[in-house]
Amino acid sequence: MLAPVLSVLVVLGLAGPANAAQAPEPVCSVTDKRLGELSGLVSDGSRWYAINDGGTKVQIFVLGRDCAVQRIISGSTDPYDVEDLARAADGTFWLADTGDNRKQRETIALLAVTPQGKVTLHRLTYPDGPHDAEALLLDASGTPYLVTKNPLGEAGIYRPAKALASPGPTPLERVGSINIKSTDTPGGPVAGFGSVLVTGGAVSADGKVVALRTYTDAYLFPAPDRDVAAALQREPVRVPLPDEQQGEAIAFDPDGTLLSASEGAGPIRAVRGAAALAADSAEEGAEAGGQSAGSGGEAAGGASGKGGVDTVPGLLLAVVVAGGVMFAWSKLRKRSG
Repeated sequence: MLAPVLSVLVVLGLAGPANAAQAPEPVCSVTDKRLGELSGLVSDGSRWYAINDGGTKVQIFVLGRDCAVQRIISGSTDPYDVEDLARAADGTFWLADTGDNRKQRETIALLAVTPQGKVTLHRLTYPDGPHDAEALLLDASGTPYLVTKNPLGEAGIYRPAKALASPGPTPLERVGSINIKSTDTPGGPVAGFGSVLVTGGAVSADGKVVALRTYTDAYLFPAPDRDVAAALQREPVRVPLPDEQQGEAIAFDPDGTLLSASEGAGPIRAVRGAAALAADSAEEGAEAGGQSAGSGGEAAGGASGKGGVDTVPGLLLAVVVAGGVMFAWSKLRKRSG
């Protein structure tokens, strides 16, 4: 059963010092030209599974721990713009066909793919007009959440308002939003703004940590109750992922290692013990009385005291350079509708 809708805006003041974590370590490099736009990644502990951004048919690349492509799970369905990948407990892969840079799609889609390549289409509609979304989160019960990509700040959080239909469409409901502030972590294709754009998501194997990433950083939210919507109201741990050219992929190994990767040739990198950082943060918060909702239903979310860009100045800055951002933005997409 879906939890009640949460009308909250979580403001993350996270441009200050990152939480203690080791630097990402390269594990191996993806050199296969067929994976030149790696955008989504998941792990079953022995293999990794990856997808490209966009594409004209369903393709899930099965990788060894040496980054070599072992085989491809494929289906004949032609998606519009696939952006992220998740894997359910039963082994079903979920592809987020949710890219919409020009914000003109009447429906988006989730594609459920079996390990044998059978594809089931689930069309979806937003309640408030088109959005571009690159992050898919699948909770322990199999409920999907989408987090939008917004160059001017606020990223919306959506989930199906009722059981998924095939082909649908099934309406989505908005259950909250997040405003991530800029950081000084180097990397990304859009200087400065890469650190506020949500480009991928993942949930740990036990469902107790929810991750969102930007081009430059990962944010790990504790979910002790395995509730994704509730987790995204809490204070996260920030883990820098510096120097990724166009970092969009993020995943967890079952042991809690955080994995990240970028479009274009480059390494899959690992941050050992990352999931434990979020769990430790949650325990510290509980001992200190936790993070409580502020007046008017706004979650505390750690909006101040960490040297972050204030919300209003951040938005003003966004408006000032919006023209330049949108020009650069148009260059990022390999496929337009």
